[in-house]
Amino acid sequence: MIFKSRRPIAKLRSHAGRSSGASFASRRRRMRWVYEGLTQLFFWGAVGGTALAAVIGAYMVYLNSRLPSIDQLAVIVPNETTKLFSRDGIMLAELHEEENRIWMPLEQINPIIQKAVIGLEDVRFYEHHGLDFRRIFVAAVIDVLHGGAVQGASTITQQLARNVFLTKQKTLTRKLSEVIMATQIERKYTKNEILEMYLNQVYWGHNAYGIESASQLYFGKHASDLNLAEAAMVVGLLRGPELFTPYRHMANAKARQNVVLSVMRNHDIITEVEYQQAKATPIVLRGLRTHRYRSPYFSEYVVRQLEEMYGRDTVYSAGLKVYTTLDYQLDTYAHEIITQTLEETNHEFYVKEQGKVPSLNVNQGALMAMDPRTGYILTMQGGKDFTSTQFNRCFQAMRQPGSAFKPFVYLTALSRGFSPGSFIYDTPITFQTFNGPYVPINYTKKFLGPIPIRKALEQSVNVVAIKLNDLMGPAAVVQTAKALGISTPILPVLSLPLGANEVTMIDMLRAYGCIANSGKMVDPIAILRVEDRNGVEIYRHRIHEKPVFDANTIHALVDIMKGVVLYGTGRAANLPRPMAGKTGTTNDYRDAWFFGFTPQLVAAAWVGNDDNVPMNSVTGGWWPARMWRLYMKKATDGMPVLDFPRPYGMIDMRMCWEEGKLARPECPEFREDSEGKQVPRVTTEKFWNGRQPKDYCTIHDPANPQPATGERQITSESEDEPWMEDFFQ
Repeated sequence: MIFKSRRPIAKLRSHAGRSSGASFASRRRRMRWVYEGLTQLFFWGAVGGTALAAVIGAYMVYLNSRLPSIDQLAVIVPNETTKLFSRDGIMLAELHEEENRIWMPLEQINPIIQKAVIGLEDVRFYEHHGLDFRRIFVAAVIDVLHGGAVQGASTITQQLARNVFLTKQKTLTRKLSEVIMATQIERKYTKNEILEMYLNQVYWGHNAYGIESASQLYFGKHASDLNLAEAAMVVGLLRGPELFTPYRHMANAKARQNVVLSVMRNHDIITEVEYQQAKATPIVLRGLRTHRYRSPYFSEYVVRQLEEMYGRDTVYSAGLKVYTTLDYQLDTYAHEIITQTLEETNHEFYVKEQGKVPSLNVNQGALMAMDPRTGYILTMQGGKDFTSTQFNRCFQAMRQPGSAFKPFVYLTALSRGFSPGSFIYDTPITFQTFNGPYVPINYTKKFLGPIPIRKALEQSVNVVAIKLNDLMGPAAVVQTAKALGISTPILPVLSLPLGANEVTMIDMLRAYGCIANSGKMVDPIAILRVEDRNGVEIYRHRIHEKPVFDANTIHALVDIMKGVVLYGTGRAANLPRPMAGKTGTTNDYRDAWFFGFTPQLVAAAWVGNDDNVPMNSVTGGWWPARMWRLYMKKATDGMPVLDFPRPYGMIDMRMCWEEGKLARPECPEFREDSEGKQVPRVTTEKFWNGRQPKDYCTIHDPANPQPATGERQITSESEDEPWMEDFFQ
């Protein structure tokens, strides 16, 4: 059968093609494969991410368990510098080991410093919660573009965590620990508390930790007093204290200062005018100290005591405030006196024994003073130069005191019945000892015959002092010296009055202070009080007087010692006010001393050589007396003029020196000495009531005239020694 159609027959293709239905099916299969792949990728990615997050979370939990509690920030006591102050308000020393730190509350830190630190280190400090993610992202982009870590992103909180608890090693563990702790710190503390801890913890160069130490180090100011230019320079040190220190690299420091000022201007912390003014402000540095201490001999002495009281670790880290007894102005003047004396003695001199000498060969000196009523040490200059030798000759040097020891002999005699007017014969004498004969001689090589012990001490007569020592017994004299405060070992020997034993200056000063204080001993004191870092007083010295000798006997000795500076060997030390003292010179001129006192102040001066080489005829009445007078003239300026109490229970008697007995009307008032000078031979002397002499002079007795007493050789074994007669009457 045949059908007719109006539609043409299409031309067939030469090859078989895929139908549209088949193509659609293929596309669906491909889409399904992609979908399934993405699904798998997402699934396994989620699984892997979850696992990784779990691992990181577990690791951070592990780290957190091993990290110190940030609660410790509230109880951490950072190392803080201990400070020593003089009585006149001068800071003598800052004691610290590695960290020189002075903790300062935030409200006492200049706000411009706070703003500068925030602007430079963490501009969004008050906005983030420990981590600044915006800054982290920017830093990451910059690091990628530069192919390395060139941009930091640590916040102030992170830096605090790192400084207090962590190390500066650049490891993933440290960074994760830093993140954990920064977050915890932000939850625990306020922003102001965090900023205060940061400013007091961070390092600013030259062992200065904390902004207050840095301010003092570079500008000698408190952190509250820095101007904008100074604040910017200090803040600029944070990125590299040793690289930008103005003491070594001022150009670098100025460049960093400009960076800080620019940042502050760009963040509207300061105005353009303030920016320009700060750039133009000159920088004046305090200067690095060449000495660790002011008044170094005294400061070192105080440090030794503090270490004994609290231990070295506490002294150098606890931030103590130590208030001392030192008068810094007087102590500085004492150093000038020593320096001047040593310079002057280095010139050509004429000395009696040697003629002209190129110098007096004096290379060292020391000077010390204290209030005898309180024991407060006002001056301690232990040598000419602390930088060349730290040996303190005020309390470390053991030296022979020479005749400065004689007052202890005379005090013993006065306490046992001798009177200031008691006569002893200054005549040659030989003592037979276990070590052989001992023949004392006087400095002048002359003998004065009968002489009151008052005059013998004024003129520092050796033979009389030796005879008194023998009569009292050296052991009794040692007991007197110990009672007055001499702590060094003393041998009871015949030569004791001539300073045969070695003593320290501080011991002798204590003993002379006891004499000046009416027989009441007080120990030399250097520390008045100590406060902890919070200003709480933890120590205060209480004055303790210990009566060790009868006051009236002491007053009799002082009355004699006043004559030493008025008429005797200490005239070069005389002041226009009541004072007393004693010179001391060793036989070979290895040591020369002067000890003297007023009722308010006792002082000692010494010159000599550390190697014990003799000086050229330098005596205690020469340079030490001059040093003492120069110091005391300034030290007593403005002090009220006080006199010593006068001894009671004494009576006055006119004595004839020819025989040491009561004067008759016929006794001549004066006699011509070997040099043709008229010297008194009848004087009024003081005696304890009941101990006064009863016999009159026989030499000038008109009814029975006798020849004048001559010199004769006697020994201590003699039964009829005339120098004992007065005592046993």
